[in-house]
Amino acid sequence: MLIHFVHLGTAYLPELQAYAAFVRAAGHEAQIHRQIDTVPRDAAVLWWMCGQLSSDLAKRYPAAFHIHEYASTSVPPLAWLKDRIKRVRQPRPQYRIFQNEWVRRRMGFADAVPYEFRDMGIAPEFFEVMPGSGEAEFDFVYLGEMRRLQHFLPVFEGIAQAGKSVLLVGDLPEDLGRQLKLHAKLSVTGRVPHSDVPAQLGRARYGLNLVPDQLPYTRQTSTKLLEYCAAGLPVVSTDYAWVREFEQRHGARFAYIPFDTEAASYAELLGPARDQQRCIVPDMRTLAWPRLLAGLNVWHQLGLQA
Repeated sequence: MLIHFVHLGTAYLPELQAYAAFVRAAGHEAQIHRQIDTVPRDAAVLWWMCGQLSSDLAKRYPAAFHIHEYASTSVPPLAWLKDRIKRVRQPRPQYRIFQNEWVRRRMGFADAVPYEFRDMGIAPEFFEVMPGSGEAEFDFVYLGEMRRLQHFLPVFEGIAQAGKSVLLVGDLPEDLGRQLKLHAKLSVTGRVPHSDVPAQLGRARYGLNLVPDQLPYTRQTSTKLLEYCAAGLPVVSTDYAWVREFEQRHGARFAYIPFDTEAASYAELLGPARDQQRCIVPDMRTLAWPRLLAGLNVWHQLGLQA
């Protein structure tokens, strides 16, 4: 069987490589497409990573088995409107996959298409990291989308006041960089291959899970938090619904900071108070990609014996 995974958007989706590796390990074939013109017209299985998917695109493949996956809902601005447009305009597939129940309700499809949930997984190499110790290069590390850090400038000012250092793993926009680099103990890696991320995390003592107080961010899985935990890093997080649910479900204990307070308060929370608080890092091996993907029902729908 050949499965065509189609991702026409710009979001970084590490699950695509995990899917491809899983399918190939099961003795089948997988291709990842970033442009629709590379998908052959006789494709038997089309697995769409859904953004704005038009009916015209789907009609090119009337004989295919179509799977629509929603790893996320739309992001601000006008997130609710974008999701409503998707709900109205997108063609009806044979199967749907949602990140979680909140994403399914948010999308609001009122039909009988079968579905299941697929949460984010973790690449096996993250479990091979030797966590940072008291002699780590950096006190904190932040991984992921940098534009969201615009909401947290006082956090970085507080970190500087506390005499702590931060490693940012990823690309930092130039305008935001000018503001953040006012803090002398901040370093930026730039874009690195996903396979190199675990080693970067191992350079720090704590992982920073800074999530804005906005939907859908507060109701969706934080991939960075999963990867921090897999790498053995204690986590400092903003306080919101998903992270509290995750903490309880996995027996974790994180350190929390408020969404909005003064830099001096962050300096205390991330300095002396942080050093006195004990965190518990949960075992994340149940979320390793091969194990997580093996449990999906979609393989049975396709007749693929994984």
